[in-house]
Amino acid sequence: MKIRAGIIGGAGYTGGEMIRILINHPDVELSFIYSKSNAGKALFEVHEDLAGETDQRFDAQWHTDIDVLFLCLGHGEARKFLEEEAVAASPNAWMAEAAEATGATGSAWAAEAAEATGATGTIAASGATGSRTTGFPPNIRIIDLSQDYRLHSGGIRPAFNGQSFVYGLPELNREQIRGAKYIANPGCFATSIQLGLLPLAKEGLLGDVATTGITGSTGAGQGLSPTSHFSWRANNIQAYKTLTHQHLQEIGQSLQQLLPAAGKGLDPAAPSIHFIPWRGDFTRGIFISSQLRCERSEEDLLALYTEFYRDHPFTVVSRRPISLKQVVNTNKCLIQLEKQGDRLVVHSALDNLLKGACGQAVQNMNLLFGLDEKAGLHLKANAF
Repeated sequence: MKIRAGIIGGAGYTGGEMIRILINHPDVELSFIYSKSNAGKALFEVHEDLAGETDQRFDAQWHTDIDVLFLCLGHGEARKFLEEEAVAASPNAWMAEAAEATGATGSAWAAEAAEATGATGTIAASGATGSRTTGFPPNIRIIDLSQDYRLHSGGIRPAFNGQSFVYGLPELNREQIRGAKYIANPGCFATSIQLGLLPLAKEGLLGDVATTGITGSTGAGQGLSPTSHFSWRANNIQAYKTLTHQHLQEIGQSLQQLLPAAGKGLDPAAPSIHFIPWRGDFTRGIFISSQLRCERSEEDLLALYTEFYRDHPFTVVSRRPISLKQVVNTNKCLIQLEKQGDRLVVHSALDNLLKGACGQAVQNMNLLFGLDEKAGLHLKANAF
């Protein structure tokens, strides 16, 4: 039986990319693509490259008769959706399943259904028109692509419906992801920077890190702004959010998790990452260069990185110079090391919409449901 997936927010860049992957995933049935602004439109009317690929349309409503829910919403909107819409959603599919499981009818169904399904929260017992006012169906996995559930507070993970969100970086938390209900998908810059630094963090080799990174225009989302217009973006480059980018917190949180002191039950300080992001004059992709002092030889470091990522199919350590065209339109992250004296430079490159967003979300889904981690993600790079 295929995994039934739903998408909330299907009109933007991440929503479109999620659709493209899932309609071709061998183990997925795409149950709905919810979009208030495009309800009723054919998918190809918004995502024009899907002409001839599918006749599916955007849905005006969403439902809970699914196995996994992808939240492709803006920052702040995912939490709002879960806290306002999800808990108040009509439970028709849930009620039908509960009634079938218990044989209960009318006002008697509530207590029996709750016991049979493990439901929690307040359930209004009003026969066929009752509504479940709290307690999102506990069987549905959630993968949130926004930043709303990524950051811990006082060492406590964000939670919804009594379940904590696991930070969805497979190269860091693969086993936790496999046993999770809810996934907080990492940010695009955060993914690229972390993958470049995780092996060093584990070995206790991180000090002050100076990082620069350039991203394509799709990283800013689909909404128009002065810096997203073609006439501004073309033949142009600009630094922005210097030393203050919102991904710095999640980067520090993950690197801190791997430090040797953390493995001894201590609470080490997060490494210092001094990050300057750049807007580039291309549409997609991220290229990162992180520089720090390190006494280890280049060969020792190459061996360290190769061993760290040996069992991770999408992170590749290269001995040759890397470029964006190797990774754009793929779920890969390429890493290259360069060393002069005691200065180490770690380059990392990925597609901000795939390994930096939707591809990684599907990779997480594969892990959640015990599938091949690469299922549906055999994608072709631009190359030229």
